Amino acid sequence: MSPRAACRLEALGFEQVYDYTQGIADWKAAGLNVEGAEDPGLRIADAARPDIPIAQPYETLVTARQRANEAGWDDALVVDCEGVVVGRLRGPAWNGDDQTTVDAVMELGPTTVRPDGSLHSLLGRMNERGTKLVVVSDPQGHLIGVVLADDAQRLAAGEAPERIWKDCDGCPGRWSPAVQPC
Repeated sequence: MSPRAACRLEALGFEQVYDYTQGIADWKAAGLNVEGAEDPGLRIADAARPDIPIAQPYETLVTARQRANEAGWDDALVVDCEGVVVGRLRGPAWNGDDQTTVDAVMELGPTTVRPDGSLHSLLGRMNERGTKLVVVSDPQGHLIGVVLADDAQRLAAGEAPERIWKDCDGCPGRWSPAVQPC
């Protein structure tokens, strides 16, 4: 909202008014509260796990592969030094030469979703396409985590989060952008 609108709301008696210049979509994606009649239900952030391995474009494939194997994942996401998602490693990409850099074999620009979207809508799209993993990022492209179809289905069916994510520190929905030094 604009500074003028914030000032007007304060004049009308509202006590907690924020001048948030990036817009409502960014506000919601940051997990901040909103008011109104809309019942959001389960959001994508409710099922996002932050523990997927990450790699940087300049790293060697052997380093990224070792990190993913140690974490027990078949995939890894590639982020730049600001935590922006730039690629994905999976499947045949792992078969490259050990000394190849990640940027030479990664899938460029994986599709991402925002954390404030409807989990039920996302599950419908994932089921239609047979997708098992979806990348979650903020509006600026910073990695938040991933939604795994099986975890999301269990959450949507009403299973307790502590049963679903007993193996994941920080799950579900407790995220912060993944930033690695360059």
